[in-house]
Amino acid sequence: MEKLLRRSVQEQLILAAIYQSCSGEFTQRKLLVKSFNDTHVVAYCFLRKQTRMFKRDHFLSVQPDHSNVSRPAW
Repeated sequence: MEKLLRRSVQEQLILAAIYQSCSGEFTQRKLLVKSFNDTHVVAYCFLRKQTRMFKRDHFLSVQPDHSNVSRPAW
């Protein structure tokens, strides 16, 4: 996952992720990573249409997204 997160930051690669919230809810997210560290990922979330902070250990799956998603204008 480290490599994909780095690619997302460097190449503005959109990622498709399955994420489990603290309440146990599973969601599919499309993310554009802004930064990350050992415990958290800060990314633009296309589902919520805002920048969010995610716990790294709550990601169940992360892969490059190949759909045609409009990038946020920042």
